[in-house]
Amino acid sequence: MRDLPRRLFRAARLLNFEQRVAAAGGLLLIVSTLGDFSFVEAGLLLLALGVLALLFARTEGMRFHLPFGDGTVIAGAAIWAGALIVAGLIDRSVGQNVFAIAGASVIFLAGARERAKRPPDDVPPDAPGSTPPIRRRRPPRRPGAAATTDPLPPPEFKPYEPSPGEQLRLGPEDQEDARG
Repeated sequence: MRDLPRRLFRAARLLNFEQRVAAAGGLLLIVSTLGDFSFVEAGLLLLALGVLALLFARTEGMRFHLPFGDGTVIAGAAIWAGALIVAGLIDRSVGQNVFAIAGASVIFLAGARERAKRPPDDVPPDAPGSTPPIRRRRPPRRPGAAATTDPLPPPEFKPYEPSPGEQLRLGPEDQEDARG
């Protein structure tokens, strides 16, 4: 428990842009549950904590398989949150509804963007119809660093082939080799 704030701060630094946006949407959903509390708010709170737990687990390096990938699961959670918001629309105040709709929208957009950026891990990248990531990240370059190049291919080597009737000799018994 003592190192939890340090781990949370580290997790916040490790998230990419889409994941940070999804976390902000989760926090908006949590804020929207303040006030009158019912089963709708309990469901929204559970969804927001689930999204935040997923993001935290990924930053901690936990590897587990989600059927359609993280982005699809996050976007699906936002759709379910939208259904809960519609179900409790009349019973809640306008401020709670605004925060809840904003949070669900932000989570959905971040999940859709994450899905477009990283296809699900259960589909091979070279499968037909799979989409490549939107942008590949380049490693950062230091100013003044020389560009890396690929090594040259080895020079062409033509193996020795004896002429017809000539015996192949190996070793220093060749007169040319003995002199040199």
